Amino acid sequence: MTRPITLFTGQWADLPFAEMCRLASEWGYDGLEIACWGDHFDPWAAVEDDSYVKDKLALLEKHNLKVWAISNHLKGQAVCDDPIDERHQGILPSRIWGDGDAEGVRQRAAEEMKMTARAARKLGVDTVVGFTGSSIWKYVAMFPPATQAMVDAGYEDFADRWNPILDVFDSEGVRFAHEVHPSEIAYDYWTTVRAMEAIGHRPAFGLNWDPSHFVWQDLDPVSFLWDFKDRIYHVDCKDTKLQVGGGRNGRLGSHLAWADPRRGWDFVSTGHGDVPWERCFRMLNTIGYDGPISVEWEDAGMDRLRGAPEALEFVRNLAFDAPEAAFDAAFSSDS
Repeated sequence: MTRPITLFTGQWADLPFAEMCRLASEWGYDGLEIACWGDHFDPWAAVEDDSYVKDKLALLEKHNLKVWAISNHLKGQAVCDDPIDERHQGILPSRIWGDGDAEGVRQRAAEEMKMTARAARKLGVDTVVGFTGSSIWKYVAMFPPATQAMVDAGYEDFADRWNPILDVFDSEGVRFAHEVHPSEIAYDYWTTVRAMEAIGHRPAFGLNWDPSHFVWQDLDPVSFLWDFKDRIYHVDCKDTKLQVGGGRNGRLGSHLAWADPRRGWDFVSTGHGDVPWERCFRMLNTIGYDGPISVEWEDAGMDRLRGAPEALEFVRNLAFDAPEAAFDAAFSSDS
């Protein structure tokens, strides 16, 4: 059950895709989780121009890399978000932002996600990783108090906007792996349960498991794997270091920049934080996850050219396979 180890290209989108392929190959990665921004992958070009996908696949083959998933977090975020404002303008291409009218942005983002499913099929992958956005994340502090009707309306809005997108995923034979993450419709255990209920547990909607966000929120990433074992469609490896306490550092981050020592938590290089990695990988073995393990680079305190190969070595050493064959042989009646 050897699982490929890939590198998510989202935090490398300032580099040309060709350079990203060269680096990942030299470091020893098996492939890439390709982001749909920068020049890394354009879903519209992939669908409308047959040569576009051929060129991408040829470049990957040249560097002995493969692709199992593409990611479109930035456009997915705009599908449900409210408000839509200058933060979104900073992450969206002009074809999605348009004149900035909020509902127009949401509808164009939804069309982009449909196109992403079609592009994934043309590329030969069956998983799209991303965000959903949320119209009710703005109520997370619960003051002034949000009524139950307001919360219910948020999940109805999510279902109304994402079910038509998921219809296209179904028609293309592609799955959406939602990254459970603060600011999304599903950001912890119970909101994930509620999101699944909102869309009738349809198989097209699954999860991208990233343990860093659970540790940040004091949740157990291992039990989450067990409880949602049939919906773990993709895995991202990112670590979190908690520095709360001392009377000053709060868990919410205090509107301070990444790597600021006054923050109560930060993303760090895989293996340098508080994620219980061995327990996590043992549980991945237990639930039979055999998809890619994707390193996501988001450590503002370490140079990425040093950290990315270091993270690969850590994951490759720890992402051990379950000893099924040896166990079966040891207790076989024929041995």
